[in-house]
Amino acid sequence: MPEWIVAFSVGAAGGLALLIGSAAAWFFRVPQKVVAAIMAFGAGVLLAALAFELVGEAVETGGLWPTVFGLLAGAVVFVATNALLAARGARHRKRSGAQQPAEQDVPGSGTAIAVGALLDGIPESLVLGLSMVTAGAVNPAMLGAVFLSNIPEGLSSTAGMKRAQRPASYIFGIWAGLTVLCGVASLVGFLALESAPPALVAGINAIAAGAILAMIVDTMIPEAFEDQHLATGIAATAGFSAALCLDFL
Repeated sequence: MPEWIVAFSVGAAGGLALLIGSAAAWFFRVPQKVVAAIMAFGAGVLLAALAFELVGEAVETGGLWPTVFGLLAGAVVFVATNALLAARGARHRKRSGAQQPAEQDVPGSGTAIAVGALLDGIPESLVLGLSMVTAGAVNPAMLGAVFLSNIPEGLSSTAGMKRAQRPASYIFGIWAGLTVLCGVASLVGFLALESAPPALVAGINAIAAGAILAMIVDTMIPEAFEDQHLATGIAATAGFSAALCLDFL
């Protein structure tokens, strides 16, 4: 199978987890404490992927200071873009409670939430494509981490959208579209940087890692802590441990 098809498929597989989580929230009534615990687990998974797969490799290939600057740049870009979207109604896009505004309350919030979901998913998908450049093959640990973390994201966000009375066509349209765009982002990461110098790839990995870290803190941790604060640390550690196991399999 051509590598470009593999790159697209890997990104789409990560995005598909969002659709799976969304379907679970739409068709089943999942208690908010369970949603929060699963979100904490997903945050732990992503944190482990950042530490073992992205940042460590970026430091080894590109050096300490370029990695640090890349992390900060990625975080700044994410936070700035997230602030613009938050002002338009997408601040609580990953919340499963009643925090998300309805379209009639905040006109344009539906579009902002859709763009916010894209903002959250693109760095992860880009990294999957980049992993094929650096490792020469699909990185199963990174794919597993993205997949495991995306399920609670889709679950929690859809629960909130459902409470805000957004229709099924809107909800599943977002996640189906994002699944395709995740595949495209992974493909772009692979094709655009297939022949790039290792230092450049390391720098982009660091920027993506900074954006993902900011996303975890700004959008995942608040939902994880909302209803499960006494066990949030345990659930996050379990996710971290699961990703660690994936890294050594």
